[in-house]
Amino acid sequence: MTVAVFALLLLGAVPIALVLALTAMFYILVSGNTVLFESYPQQLFAAIESYGLLAIPLFMLAGELMNEGGVTRRLIDLARLLVGGFRGGLAYINLVANMMMAAIIGSAASQIAIMSRAMVPAMEREGYDKPYSAAITAAGGLLSPIIPPSMLFVLFGVMAQVPIADMFIAGILPGLLLGGTFFLTIAIMGLVQQYPKGEWLSRQEAMKALKMGLPAMSIPLIIIGGILLGLATPTESAALASLAALLLGRYLYRDLKVTMLPEILKRTAINAGLVIMLIAAAGVFGWVVVYEQLPQMAAAWIAALTTDPFIFLLLLVGVLLLVGMIIDGIAALILVVPILLPIATQQFDITPYQFGVVVCLTLVLGLLTPPVGAGLFIASSMTGVPPMRIFLALLPFLLASLITLVLLAWQPWLTLALL
Repeated sequence: MTVAVFALLLLGAVPIALVLALTAMFYILVSGNTVLFESYPQQLFAAIESYGLLAIPLFMLAGELMNEGGVTRRLIDLARLLVGGFRGGLAYINLVANMMMAAIIGSAASQIAIMSRAMVPAMEREGYDKPYSAAITAAGGLLSPIIPPSMLFVLFGVMAQVPIADMFIAGILPGLLLGGTFFLTIAIMGLVQQYPKGEWLSRQEAMKALKMGLPAMSIPLIIIGGILLGLATPTESAALASLAALLLGRYLYRDLKVTMLPEILKRTAINAGLVIMLIAAAGVFGWVVVYEQLPQMAAAWIAALTTDPFIFLLLLVGVLLLVGMIIDGIAALILVVPILLPIATQQFDITPYQFGVVVCLTLVLGLLTPPVGAGLFIASSMTGVPPMRIFLALLPFLLASLITLVLLAWQPWLTLALL
C-alpha cells in the first residue's frame, strides 16, 4: 500500500520532497508504529546536519556571480582561443567552455541554462543547425556531475560517509574521459556533416582573450587546486570561489553591479532551499527504507542474478537509466544510495568512489531523456527548439556517455588512479 501511495503522489505531480515526506508518514501510520512520529523531526534534521552540505549553496552562488559578472563570457573567449580554429570550431568552443564551467558550477541544469543562452545564438549565426547547437550545449551539461565540483558528489559523499574531496578527485579522470568521447563525437559529426571551418583569433584578439580569460580561470583553479593540495575543504573552496567571482565581476570586468546582489542572493537561497528540503525529506524516506530492510531484500534478489561486479554495475546502469527518466537526479540519488551502496561495497567489493561516479553519471542522463528530461525542457525554453528535436540530435552524445559508463564499470582504476 505504501508503494501505491508513493506512485500515486509521484504521478500526481506532487513535488518530490513532499512525495518522500508524505510516503514516510503514511508508512508510519499504517504500520502501527506511531511512536516513530516522535523521531520524525529528528530524522529530518539529521539528514541535513552535515558541514559538507554547505558547499551546495556556495557553489550555486559562485555560478550566479560568474554568470552575472561576465566571467562566463571570458571563459568562452578563452575556449575560442584554444580550439576555435578547428572545423566545427564553435562546437569545440562550446564543449571546452562547458568543461571550464563544470569545474565551477557543479549543477547540470544550471550549466545547460547558462550555456544555452551564451552559445546557441552564436552557433546559429555561423551556420550550425539549431537543434545540434542546443544538443551539444545540453550534452556539455553532462560534464557537470562528473568534473569537480559536483553537487551530486557532495550529496553522495555525505550519504556514503566518504570524504567529499576524495569524491571530487575520483571524478577527474572520468570527467576528462567523457569530455574526450564528446570531442571524438564532434570530430566525426563535423566530418560527416561538413560543419563550418573555424577561424583562429588574430594575435591582438588572442592576447586580449588570454589577458581577460586567465583571471576567470583562477576560479576553477581555486576550487580544484585547493582540494587537490589539501589547502581547503570543498566547502571552503566553494566560499573562496564565490569571493573570487564577486571580486572579478565587480572590480576587474565591471559587469557586476551592487544592485544585482539582492536578486542573486535571493535566487541562490531559493534554489539551495529546494535542494536542502529535498535532502531532509529523503533522509526520512531512507530511514523508513532501512527500517523495512529493503537493502537486504534487494541484495538477495541481485545475488540470484550475478556475482560479477562488472555485470552488477551494468545492471545498475540499466535500472538507474529508467529511474533517472522519471525522477530528478538528486532525489533518485538519495533514494538508491541507502539501498544499493551496501550491496555494492559488501557483496561485490566495489569501492564507494567507483560506485558513486557510475551512479551520478547514469542518473544525470535522465536530465536529457524523455519523458521528464528537465534538461531537454531547459534547453528548449532557452533556444525555442522542440525538446524531441534536441533529443534526436543528442543521441550520438548519449551513446558516447553510455560507452564511457561501460568503461568506468569495467575498469575501476579510472576512478581510483588519482586517489
